Amino acid sequence: QLQLVESGGGLVQAGGSLRLSCAASGRFFSSYAMAWFRQAPGKEREFVVVISRGGSNTLYQDSVKGRFTISRDNAENTVYLQMNSLKPEDTAVYFCAAGGAFTSTSRHFSYWGRGTQVTVSS
Repeated sequence: QLQLVESGGGLVQAGGSLRLSCAASGRFFSSYAMAWFRQAPGKEREFVVVISRGGSNTLYQDSVKGRFTISRDNAENTVYLQMNSLKPEDTAVYFCAAGGAFTSTSRHFSYWGRGTQVTVSS
């Protein structure tokens, strides 16, 4: 079982950057694909990006391609999301998730963090 804790959220102006971290405690972190999802007020949770167990494969939502970068450090049991050129529409609660499959579908992720708020002002 994994426990996931996100950090790094905050308030930033449009065009700015933030780096989110997700620290995992528990066993076999490197056995899980890791993903970031987000949920804006009044909207459903949506997929942002996923990274494979070893970190060699990634899949991004089209709206964040070229602006967001996911990475992971299996020695430190941590996954990161570097967010550049932020836009007001990126405002959301960002959730870290762990699952057994390299997929964008949320139901395949068994473990979730509580989220961190990202607010981008115009």
